[in-house]
Amino acid sequence: MESMGKKKPRRPRRSFTPEFKAEIVGLCRRGDRSVGQVAKDFELTETAVRDWVKQAGVDAGERNGLTSTEREELAALRRENRRLREDVDVLKRATAFFAKETR
Repeated sequence: MESMGKKKPRRPRRSFTPEFKAEIVGLCRRGDRSVGQVAKDFELTETAVRDWVKQAGVDAGERNGLTSTEREELAALRRENRRLREDVDVLKRATAFFAKETR
């Protein structure tokens, strides 16, 4: 019962180059090893490898979904939209402040 409160330490988030991801996807698609085995061999999570294979299929037009380029554009637009909403909020508060001051 003592171990119930203890959590397994998380390993730091790693990032991988597109070339490395493409190599891993190629190994999975070749078919001589399963996704799980490739993930284990390269000390990756099986979920990450499956996501890379799925995204490669979308990018190649083999599956439906957003391509990597579309995902990047969507993320950039969402960031810009969030920033613009914050700017509008600041302007609304400033307008209310100055409208109150001039009375």
